[in-house]
Amino acid sequence: MTAATHYRACHLCEAICGVAIAVEDGRITGIRGDVEDPFSKGHICPKALGLQDVHEDKDRLRRPLRREGSTWREVSWDEALDEAAGRLAEVQAEHGRNAVALYQGNPTVHNYGALLFGQLFAKVLRSRSLYSATSVDQLPHMLASLLMFGHQLLLPVPDVDRTDFFLVLGANPVVSNGSLMTAPGIEARLRKLKARGGRLVVVDPRRTETAALADLPLPIRPGTDALLLLALLQVIHEEALLTPGRLADFTDGLGVIADLVRPFTPELVAPAAGLAAGAIRGLARDFATAPRAVAYGRVGVSTQAFGALCAWLINVLNIVTGRLDTAGGAMFTRPAVDLLALAGRIGQRGHFDKGRSRVRGLPEFGGEWPVATLAEEIETPGTGQVRALITAAGNPVLSAPNGARLGRALAGLEFMVAIDIYLNETTRHAQLILPPSFGLEQDHYDVVFHTLAVRNTARYAPALFPRDGGARADWQILGGLAARLARRRGPKARLTCALLNRVGPRGVLRLLLRLGPRGLSLAELERSPHGVDLGPLEPCLPERLFTPEHRLRLAPQRLLDDVARLREGLAAVPPALQLIGRRELRSNNSWMHNSVRLTKGPERCTLQMHPDDATARGLSTGQPVRVRSRVGEIVAPLEVTSDMRPGVVCLPHGWGHRYDGVRLGVAQQRPGASANDLTDDAEVDRLCGTAVLNGVTVQVSGE
Repeated sequence: MTAATHYRACHLCEAICGVAIAVEDGRITGIRGDVEDPFSKGHICPKALGLQDVHEDKDRLRRPLRREGSTWREVSWDEALDEAAGRLAEVQAEHGRNAVALYQGNPTVHNYGALLFGQLFAKVLRSRSLYSATSVDQLPHMLASLLMFGHQLLLPVPDVDRTDFFLVLGANPVVSNGSLMTAPGIEARLRKLKARGGRLVVVDPRRTETAALADLPLPIRPGTDALLLLALLQVIHEEALLTPGRLADFTDGLGVIADLVRPFTPELVAPAAGLAAGAIRGLARDFATAPRAVAYGRVGVSTQAFGALCAWLINVLNIVTGRLDTAGGAMFTRPAVDLLALAGRIGQRGHFDKGRSRVRGLPEFGGEWPVATLAEEIETPGTGQVRALITAAGNPVLSAPNGARLGRALAGLEFMVAIDIYLNETTRHAQLILPPSFGLEQDHYDVVFHTLAVRNTARYAPALFPRDGGARADWQILGGLAARLARRRGPKARLTCALLNRVGPRGVLRLLLRLGPRGLSLAELERSPHGVDLGPLEPCLPERLFTPEHRLRLAPQRLLDDVARLREGLAAVPPALQLIGRRELRSNNSWMHNSVRLTKGPERCTLQMHPDDATARGLSTGQPVRVRSRVGEIVAPLEVTSDMRPGVVCLPHGWGHRYDGVRLGVAQQRPGASANDLTDDAEVDRLCGTAVLNGVTVQVSGE
């Protein structure tokens, strides 16, 4: 018997925890945290076991499938790729390039080969009909960075290991281990914060796992975080607590912010936010006077009607109190692969509102349309109508707003091809499914998440297992499709595809490491299987800014103008019940629900409700309840809990495995209900088009 231990990063969420995988005779015999990993130091969460479960899952597809009526038949790779590229080219030839759309799901950013070659494929496709999970996740943060710092990926990261005051809005890092804040073992980091005398304040309508650790949990009314942030800034200005320090030397707009926030007193804001004015004033003073402090917000603030304002105002709060680019505040990484610097050199820093969507007129961001528009772009006839679709590592029927409508729209496409490891709620509509090999069969480097980490590190891992027979990696599938389309595009496209397909992602990574600020080689990383520690985050402004003359733009006009829309809603009467989402420790994406170990135990897809709301409706724990919104309804078991703010109910995302024609044996035994059968594709942040997934108006009744 042969036994060995393989070291790599778990790629199932943003935490990139180091794992040690024991293998004997080609089979996994155990997975534990890598205690020698300099970043995660042995921490893992239950999701790490999902690496083995997905790798061994009998439902995971290994060969291309073609749909023939109601059945599926395996076909060869060449046959599948030829057919896919040919059909896509036919649709573009008949209806125009934009008639073919591309949707990329968030697992793409966990796979550097898929990330790099997804960009190549999009370039060769030459369609403006591009979509991704960005607009149901982090787009507001990226927009704020683009408008304020000059680059959509220059995202500030909380220096949680050195801060004295951590203000968390709409995030639950104890469960997520950070998001746009790669921080494995965050619970231990937060406990160390408190042990050194620091404070944790959590603003959330639900008493989350993170809020349970907080010195001060503030149960805010959904969708009012921007008002709270304006009130905090008003107190800081009114009481002369501004301390921008050296940031003032290269910041434009400090006076504009002072004028903007003047009317937003805590007394004005408190009724709408559902918080006490005194608590708001106290929070502002404590944050401004703490030795080191940082404000951080995530999905709860970015997926609401004023997500862009929230992301902007969090940055403003950090800047006017001198918390940006300083130890213990919001800082920027200097990763070994510095995509920001490389993109900046060639002028690819991002862009916003260079065009409007065909049907509803929503703005583009970074060359993509908001995914909330996808169904209507498929359904609405006319020039530019989407008639064919490629999905890559995404399940938008369960992750996009009004998923039921999107599913109906997908059924009406002329052609669809899915690059996915499962026959799921979305890919069942495809004519062809091209399944890539799974992560353990591919080499791994976290290009994105090292860029968002609370400490500078780097780690590379070779593939643990050989690809099964004729299986192909994501990059080979995307590269193969790109090469076939390039034959119709001209010599430049053909040459680019041929070169990149020959070099492969490993060759590109080797070059990116060499061009990076650390000058690392791939060979060095291969000699360090546990990863290398590159040190704490360090100040880098104004040099790291991508704005003209390297200056901070504190008051972009587009964001200033949107405050008027926020002010209009101050007097609005809140609905009786508002729906928010939640994340679970043993779940991230819908495909993780096909693991027995990650789904066993008590029912987790429950609707959480405050006891007062349950009593008023004659409802009790365990009872199935019907939840209705403008666009749909679901049935879920009720969980009555005082963790919820009155007037707010909560449902986890990623469930809803109730459709016929899918191959998810475990998930279908515990299907749960899809929160995105309730979210409304007509409700978006009107500034940037991000889907509103939190604060959805619903009614709840007994089933």
